[in-house]
Amino acid sequence: MASIKDVAAEAGVSVATVSRVLNDHPSVSEDARTRVLAAVEALGYRPNAVARSLRTDQTRTLGLVISDVLNPYFTELARSVEEEARALGYSVIIGNADERPDLQDHHVRTLLDRRIDGLLVSPTDGGSPLILDAARAGTPMVFVDRWIPGVDVPVVRSDGRAAVRDLVAHLHGLGHRRLAIIAGPAATTTGSERVEAFRAAMAEYGLPLPDAYIGQGDFQAESGRRVTEGFLDLPEPPEVVFAADNLMALGALDAVRARGLRVPRDIALAAFDDIRWFVHTDPPITAIAQPTGELGRAAVRALVDRIEGRPPQSVTLPARLVVRRSCGEPVPQEPPAPEEFPASAEPSPVTNRSQT
Repeated sequence: MASIKDVAAEAGVSVATVSRVLNDHPSVSEDARTRVLAAVEALGYRPNAVARSLRTDQTRTLGLVISDVLNPYFTELARSVEEEARALGYSVIIGNADERPDLQDHHVRTLLDRRIDGLLVSPTDGGSPLILDAARAGTPMVFVDRWIPGVDVPVVRSDGRAAVRDLVAHLHGLGHRRLAIIAGPAATTTGSERVEAFRAAMAEYGLPLPDAYIGQGDFQAESGRRVTEGFLDLPEPPEVVFAADNLMALGALDAVRARGLRVPRDIALAAFDDIRWFVHTDPPITAIAQPTGELGRAAVRALVDRIEGRPPQSVTLPARLVVRRSCGEPVPQEPPAPEEFPASAEPSPVTNRSQT
Protein backbone atom coordinates (compact mmCIF):
# COMPACT_ATOMS: atom_id res chain seq x y z
CA MET A 1 0.00 0.00 0.00
CA ALA A 2 1.41 3.39 -1.00
CA SER A 3 2.44 5.84 1.73
CA ILE A 4 2.51 9.63 1.76
CA LYS A 5 6.29 9.41 1.27
CA ASP A 6 5.75 7.38 -1.91
CA VAL A 7 3.40 10.08 -3.21
CA ALA A 8 5.94 12.79 -2.41
CA ALA A 9 8.70 10.90 -4.25
CA GLU A 10 6.46 10.25 -7.27
CA ALA A 11 5.42 13.91 -7.48
CA GLY A 12 8.89 15.28 -6.76
CA VAL A 13 7.74 17.36 -3.80
CA SER A 14 8.07 17.25 -0.02
CA VAL A 15 5.81 15.27 2.31
CA ALA A 16 4.62 18.61 3.72
CA THR A 17 3.49 19.70 0.26
CA VAL A 18 1.54 16.48 -0.22
CA SER A 19 -0.13 17.06 3.14
CA ARG A 20 -1.07 20.60 2.16
CA VAL A 21 -2.60 19.41 -1.11
CA LEU A 22 -4.62 16.67 0.62
CA ASN A 23 -5.90 19.21 3.15
CA ASP A 24 -6.70 21.73 0.39
CA HIS A 25 -4.29 24.34 1.74
CA PRO A 26 -4.24 27.49 -0.45
CA SER A 27 -0.46 28.00 -0.28
CA VAL A 28 0.33 25.21 -2.80
CA SER A 29 1.08 26.15 -6.42
CA GLU A 30 -1.17 24.78 -9.14
CA ASP A 31 1.76 22.89 -10.68
CA ALA A 32 2.57 21.12 -7.41
CA ARG A 33 -1.10 20.41 -6.75
CA THR A 34 -1.49 18.84 -10.19
CA ARG A 35 1.58 16.63 -9.75
CA VAL A 36 0.51 15.49 -6.27
CA LEU A 37 -3.01 14.60 -7.38
CA ALA A 38 -1.63 12.71 -10.38
CA ALA A 39 0.70 10.77 -8.06
CA VAL A 40 -2.18 9.99 -5.69
CA GLU A 41 -4.20 8.62 -8.59
CA ALA A 42 -1.28 6.63 -10.08
CA LEU A 43 -0.32 5.02 -6.77
CA GLY A 44 -3.87 4.51 -5.50
CA TYR A 45 -2.97 6.33 -2.28
CA ARG A 46 -5.65 6.63 0.39
CA PRO A 47 -5.05 9.00 3.33
CA ASN A 48 -5.18 7.55 6.84
CA ALA A 49 -8.39 9.08 8.17
CA VAL A 50 -7.51 8.38 11.80
CA ALA A 51 -4.10 9.99 11.56
CA ARG A 52 -5.51 12.97 9.70
CA SER A 53 -8.20 13.44 12.36
CA LEU A 54 -5.47 13.72 15.00
CA ARG A 55 -3.89 16.56 13.03
CA THR A 56 -7.04 18.42 12.07
CA ASP A 57 -9.16 17.60 15.14
CA GLN A 58 -11.91 16.47 12.76
CA THR A 59 -13.04 12.98 11.78
CA ARG A 60 -15.68 13.98 9.18
CA THR A 61 -17.97 11.62 11.08
CA LEU A 62 -21.42 12.24 12.57
CA GLY A 63 -23.18 10.18 15.21
CA LEU A 64 -26.88 9.36 14.99
CA VAL A 65 -28.76 7.85 17.93
CA ILE A 66 -32.29 6.83 16.93
CA SER A 67 -35.05 5.57 19.18
CA ASP A 68 -35.88 2.30 17.43
CA VAL A 69 -34.27 0.98 14.25
CA LEU A 70 -37.14 -1.52 13.79
CA ASN A 71 -39.61 1.35 13.47
CA PRO A 72 -39.92 2.08 9.73
CA TYR A 73 -40.15 5.81 10.46
CA PHE A 74 -36.71 5.85 12.08
CA THR A 75 -35.28 3.55 9.43
CA GLU A 76 -36.28 6.04 6.75
CA LEU A 77 -35.01 8.91 8.87
CA ALA A 78 -31.61 7.21 9.25
CA ARG A 79 -31.41 6.62 5.52
CA SER A 80 -32.01 10.27 4.70
CA VAL A 81 -29.46 11.33 7.32
CA GLU A 82 -26.82 9.04 5.83
CA GLU A 83 -27.52 10.22 2.26
CA GLU A 84 -27.33 13.92 3.15
CA ALA A 85 -24.22 13.45 5.27
CA ARG A 86 -22.47 11.59 2.45
CA ALA A 87 -23.36 14.39 0.03
CA LEU A 88 -21.73 16.88 2.40
CA GLY A 89 -18.59 14.77 2.85
CA TYR A 90 -19.39 13.13 6.18
CA SER A 91 -19.87 9.53 7.30
CA VAL A 92 -22.46 8.44 9.87
CA ILE A 93 -22.26 5.97 12.76
CA ILE A 94 -25.72 4.85 13.94
CA GLY A 95 -26.72 3.69 17.40
CA ASN A 96 -30.11 2.10 18.13
CA ALA A 97 -31.51 3.01 21.56
CA ASP A 98 -34.42 0.55 21.29
CA GLU A 99 -36.53 3.06 23.30
CA ARG A 100 -34.22 2.49 26.32
CA PRO A 101 -32.60 5.51 28.02
CA ASP A 102 -29.67 3.39 29.28
CA LEU A 103 -28.92 2.08 25.81
CA GLN A 104 -29.28 5.58 24.38
CA ASP A 105 -26.64 6.87 26.81
CA HIS A 106 -24.36 3.95 26.01
CA HIS A 107 -24.39 4.90 22.33
CA VAL A 108 -23.93 8.61 23.06
CA ARG A 109 -20.93 7.86 25.30
CA THR A 110 -19.39 5.52 22.72
CA LEU A 111 -19.82 8.03 19.89
CA LEU A 112 -18.30 10.85 21.91
CA ASP A 113 -15.34 8.62 22.81
CA ARG A 114 -14.79 8.02 19.09
CA ARG A 115 -14.37 11.75 18.55
CA ILE A 116 -17.27 12.28 16.19
CA ASP A 117 -17.61 15.83 14.88
CA GLY A 118 -21.28 16.15 15.84
CA LEU A 119 -24.26 14.27 17.22
CA LEU A 120 -27.86 13.81 16.06
CA VAL A 121 -30.18 12.45 18.75
CA SER A 122 -33.84 11.49 18.97
CA PRO A 123 -34.09 11.35 22.79
CA THR A 124 -35.89 8.44 24.42
CA ASP A 125 -36.68 10.55 27.48
CA GLY A 126 -36.52 14.14 28.65
CA GLY A 127 -33.67 14.11 31.14
CA SER A 128 -30.55 12.22 30.11
CA PRO A 129 -27.71 13.74 32.21
CA LEU A 130 -25.17 12.61 29.62
CA ILE A 131 -26.91 14.46 26.78
CA LEU A 132 -27.39 17.52 28.98
CA ASP A 133 -23.70 17.52 29.94
CA ALA A 134 -22.61 17.10 26.31
CA ALA A 135 -24.82 20.02 25.26
CA ARG A 136 -23.45 22.25 28.05
CA ALA A 137 -19.90 21.29 27.08
CA GLY A 138 -20.49 22.65 23.58
CA THR A 139 -20.67 19.36 21.68
CA PRO A 140 -22.20 20.12 18.26
CA MET A 141 -25.63 18.53 18.57
CA VAL A 142 -29.06 18.60 16.97
CA PHE A 143 -32.26 16.98 18.25
CA VAL A 144 -34.30 15.32 15.51
CA ASP A 145 -37.98 14.29 15.78
CA ARG A 146 -37.93 14.48 19.59
CA TRP A 147 -36.21 16.99 21.82
CA ILE A 148 -35.45 17.84 25.45
CA PRO A 149 -37.26 21.04 26.47
CA GLY A 150 -35.09 23.76 27.92
CA VAL A 151 -31.85 22.52 26.35
CA ASP A 152 -30.20 25.05 24.03
CA VAL A 153 -29.84 22.71 21.05
CA PRO A 154 -31.37 23.15 17.56
CA VAL A 155 -34.45 20.99 17.00
CA VAL A 156 -35.58 19.57 13.65
CA ARG A 157 -39.06 18.09 13.89
CA SER A 158 -42.54 17.99 12.44
CA ASP A 159 -45.60 19.63 13.97
CA GLY A 160 -48.51 17.21 13.96
CA ARG A 161 -51.05 19.28 15.85
CA ALA A 162 -52.89 20.56 12.78
CA ALA A 163 -52.88 17.08 11.24
CA VAL A 164 -54.32 15.56 14.44
CA ARG A 165 -57.07 18.20 14.36
CA ASP A 166 -57.72 17.32 10.71
CA LEU A 167 -57.99 13.66 11.68
CA VAL A 168 -60.53 14.34 14.43
CA ALA A 169 -62.51 16.55 12.04
CA HIS A 170 -62.41 13.76 9.46
CA LEU A 171 -63.63 11.16 11.95
CA HIS A 172 -66.36 13.48 13.21
CA GLY A 173 -67.49 14.02 9.63
CA LEU A 174 -67.75 10.26 9.16
CA GLY A 175 -70.13 10.12 12.13
CA HIS A 176 -67.73 8.73 14.76
CA ARG A 177 -68.20 10.03 18.30
CA ARG A 178 -66.35 7.57 20.58
CA LEU A 179 -62.66 8.08 19.81
CA ALA A 180 -59.82 6.55 21.82
CA ILE A 181 -56.06 7.07 21.68
CA ILE A 182 -53.06 4.85 22.31
CA ALA A 183 -50.60 7.45 23.61
CA GLY A 184 -46.83 7.30 23.46
CA PRO A 185 -44.60 7.64 26.53
CA ALA A 186 -45.31 10.86 28.42
CA ALA A 187 -41.55 11.29 28.97
CA THR A 188 -41.06 11.91 25.24
CA THR A 189 -42.04 15.18 23.62
CA THR A 190 -43.79 13.41 20.75
CA GLY A 191 -45.73 11.21 23.17
CA SER A 192 -47.03 14.13 25.21
CA GLU A 193 -47.60 16.47 22.25
CA ARG A 194 -49.73 14.01 20.28
CA VAL A 195 -52.06 13.15 23.13
CA GLU A 196 -52.50 16.83 24.03
CA ALA A 197 -53.26 17.66 20.38
CA PHE A 198 -55.84 14.87 20.33
CA ARG A 199 -57.40 16.07 23.59
CA ALA A 200 -57.63 19.65 22.28
CA ALA A 201 -59.20 18.56 18.99
CA MET A 202 -61.76 16.40 20.78
CA ALA A 203 -62.74 19.36 22.96
CA GLU A 204 -63.03 21.61 19.92
CA TYR A 205 -65.56 19.24 18.37
CA GLY A 206 -67.45 18.74 21.64
CA LEU A 207 -66.45 15.08 21.87
CA PRO A 208 -65.93 13.49 25.29
CA LEU A 209 -62.58 11.84 26.05
CA PRO A 210 -62.99 9.71 29.17
CA ASP A 211 -59.89 8.38 30.92
CA ALA A 212 -60.84 4.86 29.81
CA TYR A 213 -60.31 5.98 26.20
CA ILE A 214 -56.70 7.07 26.82
CA GLY A 215 -54.36 4.08 26.83
CA GLN A 216 -50.68 4.34 27.72
CA GLY A 217 -48.35 2.79 25.15
CA ASP A 218 -44.58 2.85 24.60
CA PHE A 219 -44.23 3.19 20.81
CA GLN A 220 -43.92 -0.62 20.55
CA ALA A 221 -46.37 -3.02 18.86
CA GLU A 222 -47.01 -5.07 22.00
CA SER A 223 -48.30 -2.03 23.87
CA GLY A 224 -50.66 -1.25 21.00
CA ARG A 225 -52.00 -4.78 21.20
CA ARG A 226 -52.40 -4.66 25.00
CA VAL A 227 -54.12 -1.26 25.08
CA THR A 228 -56.51 -2.19 22.27
CA GLU A 229 -57.51 -5.39 24.06
CA GLY A 230 -58.40 -3.20 27.03
CA PHE A 231 -60.49 -0.92 24.84
CA LEU A 232 -62.36 -3.89 23.38
CA ASP A 233 -63.15 -5.19 26.86
CA LEU A 234 -64.90 -1.98 27.90
CA PRO A 235 -68.70 -2.06 28.36
CA GLU A 236 -68.86 0.55 25.59
CA PRO A 237 -65.79 0.13 23.35
CA PRO A 238 -64.64 3.07 21.26
CA GLU A 239 -65.68 3.37 17.63
CA VAL A 240 -62.16 4.47 16.61
CA VAL A 241 -58.68 3.71 17.92
CA PHE A 242 -56.03 6.30 17.08
CA ALA A 243 -52.51 4.95 17.63
CA ALA A 244 -49.87 7.62 18.21
CA ASP A 245 -47.28 5.75 16.15
CA ASN A 246 -47.16 3.12 13.42
CA LEU A 247 -45.92 0.16 15.48
CA MET A 248 -48.67 0.62 18.07
CA ALA A 249 -51.16 0.79 15.18
CA LEU A 250 -49.95 -2.58 13.89
CA GLY A 251 -50.32 -4.01 17.40
CA ALA A 252 -53.84 -2.61 17.56
CA LEU A 253 -54.66 -4.23 14.23
CA ASP A 254 -53.42 -7.59 15.55
CA ALA A 255 -55.64 -7.26 18.63
CA VAL A 256 -58.72 -6.50 16.55
CA ARG A 257 -58.13 -9.45 14.23
CA ALA A 258 -57.43 -11.80 17.13
CA ARG A 259 -60.99 -11.13 18.34
CA GLY A 260 -62.39 -12.02 14.93
CA LEU A 261 -63.32 -8.40 14.31
CA ARG A 262 -62.88 -6.39 11.13
CA VAL A 263 -61.56 -2.91 10.45
CA PRO A 264 -63.52 -0.68 9.88
CA ARG A 265 -66.74 -2.70 10.08
CA ASP A 266 -66.43 -3.37 13.83
CA ILE A 267 -63.93 -0.73 14.88
CA ALA A 268 -62.02 1.95 12.96
CA LEU A 269 -58.25 2.47 13.14
CA ALA A 270 -56.00 5.45 12.41
CA ALA A 271 -52.31 6.05 13.04
CA PHE A 272 -49.64 8.68 13.43
CA ASP A 273 -46.47 8.09 11.35
CA ASP A 274 -47.54 6.84 7.94
CA ILE A 275 -45.46 4.01 6.48
CA ARG A 276 -45.41 2.37 3.07
CA TRP A 277 -46.91 -0.83 4.46
CA PHE A 278 -50.17 0.93 5.32
CA VAL A 279 -51.28 0.95 1.68
CA HIS A 280 -50.97 -2.86 1.62
CA THR A 281 -53.08 -3.68 4.70
CA ASP A 282 -56.73 -4.62 4.29
CA PRO A 283 -58.13 -2.02 4.43
CA PRO A 284 -55.37 0.57 3.81
CA ILE A 285 -54.84 2.59 6.99
CA THR A 286 -55.69 6.26 7.34
CA ALA A 287 -52.62 7.92 8.85
CA ILE A 288 -50.76 11.13 9.60
CA ALA A 289 -47.61 11.40 7.49
CA GLN A 290 -44.44 13.21 8.46
CA PRO A 291 -41.95 14.57 5.86
CA THR A 292 -39.38 12.09 7.14
CA GLY A 293 -36.80 12.45 4.38
CA GLU A 294 -36.67 16.22 4.64
CA LEU A 295 -36.44 16.04 8.43
CA GLY A 296 -33.34 13.87 8.16
CA ARG A 297 -31.74 16.10 5.54
CA ALA A 298 -32.53 19.30 7.45
CA ALA A 299 -31.08 17.82 10.65
CA VAL A 300 -27.79 17.02 8.93
CA ARG A 301 -27.58 20.49 7.41
CA ALA A 302 -28.20 22.10 10.79
CA LEU A 303 -25.52 19.95 12.43
CA VAL A 304 -22.94 20.60 9.71
CA ASP A 305 -23.64 24.33 10.02
CA ARG A 306 -22.89 24.05 13.73
CA ILE A 307 -19.69 22.06 13.11
CA GLU A 308 -18.41 24.39 10.42
CA GLY A 309 -19.05 27.59 12.35
CA ARG A 310 -22.29 28.77 10.75
CA PRO A 311 -25.38 29.63 12.84
CA PRO A 312 -27.52 26.45 13.09
CA GLN A 313 -31.27 26.68 12.76
CA SER A 314 -34.22 24.85 14.23
CA VAL A 315 -36.72 23.65 11.63
CA THR A 316 -40.36 22.66 12.05
CA LEU A 317 -42.23 21.06 9.14
CA PRO A 318 -45.97 20.30 9.00
CA ALA A 319 -47.33 16.77 9.08
CA ARG A 320 -50.44 15.97 7.05
CA LEU A 321 -53.43 13.65 7.09
CA VAL A 322 -53.53 10.86 4.49
CA VAL A 323 -57.08 9.53 4.11
CA ARG A 324 -57.51 5.87 3.13
CA ARG A 325 -60.22 3.39 4.16
CA SER A 326 -59.63 2.15 7.73
CA CYS A 327 -62.14 4.54 9.29
CA GLY A 328 -65.15 3.77 7.12
CA GLU A 329 -64.28 6.11 4.25
CA PRO A 330 -66.03 5.53 0.92
CA VAL A 331 -64.25 3.06 -1.36
CA PRO A 332 -62.45 5.00 -4.14
CA GLN A 333 -62.96 4.14 -7.79
CA GLU A 334 -59.25 3.29 -8.15
CA PRO A 335 -56.83 2.02 -5.49
CA PRO A 336 -54.75 4.86 -4.02
CA ALA A 337 -51.04 5.14 -4.73
CA PRO A 338 -48.63 5.17 -1.77
CA GLU A 339 -48.61 8.57 -0.12
CA GLU A 340 -45.17 10.13 0.28
CA PHE A 341 -43.43 13.47 0.48
CA PRO A 342 -41.40 13.45 -2.78
CA ALA A 343 -38.07 15.21 -2.43
CA SER A 344 -39.13 17.70 -5.10
CA ALA A 345 -42.46 18.49 -3.47
CA GLU A 346 -41.85 18.50 0.27
CA PRO A 347 -43.35 21.39 2.20
CA SER A 348 -41.26 24.37 3.22
CA PRO A 349 -40.54 24.90 6.91
CA VAL A 350 -43.31 26.64 8.83
CA THR A 351 -40.86 27.62 11.55
CA ASN A 352 -37.21 28.36 11.00
CA ARG A 353 -35.40 30.08 13.86
CA SER A 354 -31.76 30.41 14.77
CA GLN A 355 -30.39 28.75 17.89
CA THR A 356 -26.87 28.45 19.17
